[in-house]
Amino acid sequence: MTQEYIEIRGARENNLKNIDIRLPKRKINIFTGVSGSGKSSIVFDTIANEAQRQLYENFSMFIRNLLPRYPQPNADAIEKLSMAIVVDQKRLGGGSHSTMGTVTDISPVLRLLFSRIGQPFVGYSNVFSFNDPQGMCPECNGLGQKLGFDGSKFYDPEKSLREGALQVPGFATWEKEMYANTGYFDLDKKLKDYTQEEMDLLLYSPPKKFKLQIGNGTMNATYIGIIEKFNRSYIKRDIKTLSERTQKMVSAYLEYGVCPQCKGARLNQEVLSCKIAGHNIAALSAMEVEELIPLLQSINDPVAQPMIATLTERLQHLVDMGLGYLSLDRPTDTLSGGESQRVKMVKHLGSSLIDVLYIFDEPSVGLHPRDVYRLNALLTLLRDKGNTVIVVEHDPDVIRIADHIVDVGPMAGEKGGRIMYEGDLEGLLAADTLTGKFMNHAFSFKEKYRTPTGHFAVAHATHNNLQNVSVNIPAGILTVITGVAGSGKSSLIHHAFLAKHPEAIVVDQSAVGTSSRSNPATYTGVMDQIRKAFAAANNVDAALFSFNSKGACENCQGTGVIYTDLAFLEAVKTPCEICQGKRYREDVLNYRLNGKNISEILEMTVKEAHAFFTIKEIVKKLLTLMDVGLEYLTLGQPLSTLSGGECQRIKLASELHKKGSIYVMDEPTTGLHMSDTGKLITLMDRLVDGGNSVIVIEHNLDVIKNADWIIDMGPEGGHKGGQVIFEGTPYDLSDYEGSHTGYYLKQATSKFRTPV
Repeated sequence: MTQEYIEIRGARENNLKNIDIRLPKRKINIFTGVSGSGKSSIVFDTIANEAQRQLYENFSMFIRNLLPRYPQPNADAIEKLSMAIVVDQKRLGGGSHSTMGTVTDISPVLRLLFSRIGQPFVGYSNVFSFNDPQGMCPECNGLGQKLGFDGSKFYDPEKSLREGALQVPGFATWEKEMYANTGYFDLDKKLKDYTQEEMDLLLYSPPKKFKLQIGNGTMNATYIGIIEKFNRSYIKRDIKTLSERTQKMVSAYLEYGVCPQCKGARLNQEVLSCKIAGHNIAALSAMEVEELIPLLQSINDPVAQPMIATLTERLQHLVDMGLGYLSLDRPTDTLSGGESQRVKMVKHLGSSLIDVLYIFDEPSVGLHPRDVYRLNALLTLLRDKGNTVIVVEHDPDVIRIADHIVDVGPMAGEKGGRIMYEGDLEGLLAADTLTGKFMNHAFSFKEKYRTPTGHFAVAHATHNNLQNVSVNIPAGILTVITGVAGSGKSSLIHHAFLAKHPEAIVVDQSAVGTSSRSNPATYTGVMDQIRKAFAAANNVDAALFSFNSKGACENCQGTGVIYTDLAFLEAVKTPCEICQGKRYREDVLNYRLNGKNISEILEMTVKEAHAFFTIKEIVKKLLTLMDVGLEYLTLGQPLSTLSGGECQRIKLASELHKKGSIYVMDEPTTGLHMSDTGKLITLMDRLVDGGNSVIVIEHNLDVIKNADWIIDMGPEGGHKGGQVIFEGTPYDLSDYEGSHTGYYLKQATSKFRTPV
């Protein structure tokens, strides 16, 4: 069969320099190059955009008015495209009603299984859904949580009722005494010694009549548990009808807790009574995927076999993607960007579509080297089903499986946008490009490790899956926390460690600004200085040079784009027709500073602006951005368009030049080209040499081998992890047989090493 190609001619989107590319169809095409070189401009802004645009043009005008509008990419020709499916790193939303099981279409099959062979029969598959009125728990409406009161705040467990254990706000003295005079409780028994039945009676009892002793006589009274009383008084009433003072008092004790009726299972009691092999559907959904597979395979009922086959195939894909530690009931909005992307991949692997164009954005993000090989197998599977796979990637192990490689560069921003190499892996390894050189670079251990200046102790940590972990994290050196996904790295650092050291500077991948109005110039404070400089040079108000204030284009209110909100679809933006994306009024653009107007300044890269300005405060702040490898960003680029790795580095830039601090970084190599990883390591070394302690959660082997100390978590993910399996130097880790990290570290190094 003759090889077909996707052909792109004269592409000029963003920084692309009129490039031509031919991508073989039904093959794995990998785009690589430094951050900002133009990879995304080719793959997402040109290929994916045009594929979506052409697909939507086949619909009627009525349907097209309901769909996003994609502008035609700036290119002479884009030919032979297929329907595109973009699998990006955007976190899966969906709220509390969306889980990993629902988004991967595994839960519907599990529900069908219960409707066919579950005992006793309680209904068809829809009743096993917590989103269906017939299946959901009536108490919490399928949320598994309910707004209620934290009972532990209402009493002192170290006291008895006689000693005044009840500390209930709003209770009169006689009400507290009534609980002591019911005859239900031992007045001298400390509450911490109460049985579960006694605590339930004290806190949750429904109304019940009893004889209240008053002097020498008795009177009929009604007893009700403390929390039950509060629920009836406040939760089951419209809280807005209460006085402001009462609302303030009540809100301090309110919190979301496990639903008392379904205990978090989300389903009603009848549905939960239906079981397979002794488990109801909530119990199976709460199991880790790796545990669930063998249980399903043990079911012998012939009626169930087609469903079991489908379930095990899809669940095995999750395991193959390194997600075996997750459960089907895991809410999708709690997944990381990397986990979200891999979950989306699993969904598409179950599709029967062929000749589709699958586009992936760094699918190796968050993956341990062990799981990169599993990722490669799944990318290959998609190709072998007859699809074209396009991947933007930096990981050398993913690049090695490519049928066709496009290396974009040579550098970032205006110095990028060219095709440096196009061909197979063998040709790349021989090419004189940054990627080619770093694919061949020697991997060796550093010669000398730093000595700690002290330790930060973590004792008996049990957060999430941590199994009573006690460990000393060295101070004054570079410590790297390693381990497979789900092994407990984040639990150890973000929960156990930071709980004791809240003063630490945390530099993670969370967004630095979701607003399109925030950019590197505003984030670093450089914009204030630039506005003042323009105002002084032109003798006008500085507010004119703010696109959030007086100078804003009136048509787009200074955003530079017009957003079309489609409610049920993602909002679409098109350039403002009045200001052409410049964000400012036309008269404001007539004012100049050293020959440039404000819009032209914002179009400069950090590096260009550093050379342009002589104002000390501006130069100093721009230099910190260059120090973290962000010299290619333009001053006006919306922060909402930055990758996780870029967000992390722009935060790092604002936190540099401190001494005696603790820096915590979470996978800082995300989105970094191999050549930039070296710059990041140099920066880390500079922080340590400046008297700081640096703690890094990382999978990247180049960072790991440059650590002074390794804490390896594992041995696996989920309940099979949560232990410290190794503490020591990278060199010693490479010889430790009980660690996945150690194995891949050894694989990457020469067999003929000189011991430290």
